[in-house]
Amino acid sequence: MSEETKKLDLSGDGGVLKEILKEGTGVDTPSGGCKVSLHYTGRLVDGTEFDSSVGRNEPFEFELGKGLVIKAFDMGVATMKLGERCFLTCAPNYAYGAAGSPPSIPPDSTLIFELEMLGWKGEDLSPNQDGSIQRTILEKSDKKRTPSDGAFVKAHITGSFDGNVFEEREVEFDYGEGSAIGIVEGLETALQKMNVGETSKIKIQPKYAFGTKGNETFKIPSNATIEYIVKLIDCGKGLEEWKLSDSERVAEAKVYKEKGTNYYKKENYQLALRMYNKCKDLLPSIKDNTSDEVKALKVATHSNIALCHQKANDHFNAKLECNAVLELDPNNVKALYRRGQCNLVVNELEEALVDFQKVIQLDSGNKAAANHIVICKQKIKQNKDKEKKLYANMFTKLAANDKETDPPRETDVLDQCGEWSEEDAKREADLTLERDNIIMI
Repeated sequence: MSEETKKLDLSGDGGVLKEILKEGTGVDTPSGGCKVSLHYTGRLVDGTEFDSSVGRNEPFEFELGKGLVIKAFDMGVATMKLGERCFLTCAPNYAYGAAGSPPSIPPDSTLIFELEMLGWKGEDLSPNQDGSIQRTILEKSDKKRTPSDGAFVKAHITGSFDGNVFEEREVEFDYGEGSAIGIVEGLETALQKMNVGETSKIKIQPKYAFGTKGNETFKIPSNATIEYIVKLIDCGKGLEEWKLSDSERVAEAKVYKEKGTNYYKKENYQLALRMYNKCKDLLPSIKDNTSDEVKALKVATHSNIALCHQKANDHFNAKLECNAVLELDPNNVKALYRRGQCNLVVNELEEALVDFQKVIQLDSGNKAAANHIVICKQKIKQNKDKEKKLYANMFTKLAANDKETDPPRETDVLDQCGEWSEEDAKREADLTLERDNIIMI
């Protein structure tokens, strides 16, 4: 086999030729967005070395397919397996072109790189860019359609842990509601970045997978990192809110409100909260739309969001939502009662008492509010009793300190009869200075 037949033409025009020196392991290669780590040595065609990471003993890292390196690098590295070594011959138009890179690379230079693939990490899709959701594309797609919030999604998923498959199924759901059918958060996040027809491997760390609880059904322990092979089969088009009229926004908001209520009834409070928040965001501003229907929907939505926060023991945000209701409807009994509950939980007893008393003013037969008034008064009394006891103990200690005997001192000569001698006068002056701690200059 001739030397030329060993070389792979990666560019199709002879501009980027690859010659494998050592085969890599496995079948995987890095895809666009992956952070690759490799060693390289660059030479001119006459053998002159112009740069080397090996000489620096410092691997070179970069994000593949982002245009951060010369074209030949992006093309060649994308074909390398783990541990592979190769020569990459790069024509000027795939390297530094007519300008070169003075002083080490002359204009219109053909370059030869010796590369060694050390490894790579998948493209970081995690919200905080901490590597907790990584994607490696296995099969690219030319289609540019990706799921958006609320869009229909159809995908084939295969989940594995420690090399063992724990689930394989075809799923259909509306994006943003995957948890209702057991889609972990990390997988749903990754799907939003995929194109229809694409197949990818998704590596998901515990906080976006099954967390500290693990999954007993799938026999996955706590704090486990899992992987999914996912093919996005199809997806619909999400809601383009900016195109909607007020009446259309109200109609869509009602759909999300109904979804929220259904999830609440199923005790899926997290999804219920997400749907109610979507409803809230869709509704027109009261400033722009003063209709009774919009106001009623806003009141109901804020109230339902408050209830979801209460279920999650998030009393701060629950109270904020109650305040939003009361701005729209100051005499809303449910909002007053729920705000009273929040105040009671966080020990804002006086504020809680005011809320429950207002409920009774508006609804005299509200037994729950009446019971909470009793509880508030009892707690307020208990707190005052504790304060009294605390201050009583403080005063007792102060009084005990006052009764302690003063240290003895010499008898004041003024208490004695008769005239002072010069010696008496001098001694009394010295005592006075000592008592008053006067410093004489």
